[in-house]
Amino acid sequence: MVYSTNRHFKYENTQDLNGGTLPNRQQQLRVRIEKNHRGGKTVTVVDGFIGKESDLENLAAELKKKCGTGGSAKEGLILIQGEMKERVVKLLNELGYKAK
Repeated sequence: MVYSTNRHFKYENTQDLNGGTLPNRQQQLRVRIEKNHRGGKTVTVVDGFIGKESDLENLAAELKKKCGTGGSAKEGLILIQGEMKERVVKLLNELGYKAK
């Protein structure tokens, strides 16, 4: 958000969020383990992906395949079944993402 007292000032947005997905090395992904609101089951959550929903789903499919487990991609999050934090961080780093 930009505020100016100059009434002739026009804000120009230089970032195009609808344009596409950020390159892998520019993505800052966070990986965490969750149990709450999951029926007592452990889930690995990947958060912080910036890009198209189709690219998020493709990344989720690749992670699920390499982890050998189920999961989903919804609401900007990737959910991987089970406690796979270390493995997911390693896989994301191998793919060029910055993950912690």
